[in-house]
Amino acid sequence: MQKRMITTFEEAENYINETPRFTTKNSMEDTKAFLAKLGNPDTEFRIIHVAGTNGKGSVCAYMRSVLETAGYKVAVFTSPHLVDIRERFVIQGEMITKEEFLGAFLQIYDGLDWEAEKFYHPTYFEFLFFIAMLVFAGRKPDFCILETGLGGRLDATNSVARKEVSVITRIGLDHVQYLGDTMEQIAGEKAGIMQAGAPVVYWDTGVETSTVFKNKAEELGIIFHPVSKEDYQFLSFHNKSIDFSLHTRYYKYVSLTLNTIAVYQMENAALAVRALEVMDEGKTITAEQIQKGISGCFWAGRMEEVLPEVYVDGAHNEDGIRAFLETVALDGHVGTRALLFGVVRDKDYEAMVKELAVSGCFERVAIAHLQTDRGVETDKLSKLFADCFDCQYEFYENAADALRALLESRGNRERIYVAGSLYLVGEIKELLKNDKF
Repeated sequence: MQKRMITTFEEAENYINETPRFTTKNSMEDTKAFLAKLGNPDTEFRIIHVAGTNGKGSVCAYMRSVLETAGYKVAVFTSPHLVDIRERFVIQGEMITKEEFLGAFLQIYDGLDWEAEKFYHPTYFEFLFFIAMLVFAGRKPDFCILETGLGGRLDATNSVARKEVSVITRIGLDHVQYLGDTMEQIAGEKAGIMQAGAPVVYWDTGVETSTVFKNKAEELGIIFHPVSKEDYQFLSFHNKSIDFSLHTRYYKYVSLTLNTIAVYQMENAALAVRALEVMDEGKTITAEQIQKGISGCFWAGRMEEVLPEVYVDGAHNEDGIRAFLETVALDGHVGTRALLFGVVRDKDYEAMVKELAVSGCFERVAIAHLQTDRGVETDKLSKLFADCFDCQYEFYENAADALRALLESRGNRERIYVAGSLYLVGEIKELLKNDKF
């Protein structure tokens, strides 16, 4: 591999995009060694680490919002991005600058041993993780919230030296080609983020996963805190928001409001609050700050209303689709519903389509081919929809044509949902950003 001359943000982004996204060629030891070569920037702040199948980004967003409401300076590293790669790096609610991105990139790029015959080169995700650590260290936040990219045990984010608390969200069968094809195997990979000296908070998905988490926590001698639906109670929908009550460790019952119609966010908010409680022990964060932080939180692409009565949701696997459909079934909408659907081939899209068909939530469906080489071929989806769906459905070459067709033919009381892939959500948000509708 030959070193290039890179001088702009765009050149740096293009270089990273050419790096394979999923690879196991680098060991955790290699990643840790290079992080040390960069000066161990991860030691400059308190780290909260989040893994899981669904809900990771939302949990990160709720924790960030509460911590900032409590007066802390917070940096967050999440994935994927929807439109701009810098969405992955947020400090005090703002993306890092292109100059910061480029500066960190060059520090990493110039630090590689280009003269060696065989040398360490970061993967796509490792490059982004190192950029986050360098930029965040320069900005000196109080807390850094890290979301794993894939799995946990071997994820680049797991190379950090010390954590305050580990958080594991709902577990499901996703990325089975990398993480294992049973719930226990996947839970084992997620449990790999647990660290001696740092308590763990996890969603009680079921006996098979919770047993894995409990055993790993006991092995490490750390305190574990399961969270389940028994910890909160739905109260009501109110003006496209959700009121619910959460049982906490230090504040007893707290009434919270989520400014979303996504019922699955009660679960993610409950996890976020419990993690902060466990870490803070009720010393610096008040119940009022929790209420304000939760109600003021916004997480793009998760049941987000992007146009009047048009909602985009990042549901991109079977469990995510189930949670999405639970919200749709409870949305209280009086009128018809349409769905814009797109999916990538490395997901269990057959199971996702069957869940959508059985739900009976939609009178018509528009299926868009995604503008990525991972998009499922139209002929495969066509047969699947023909076998599963009784309602009206149409195929489109791209998301723009699909959404335009739905909007032009929608009835007076029709609500449109968009789901199936974060790529699809990103495409829709990019179209809206460029005023294509």
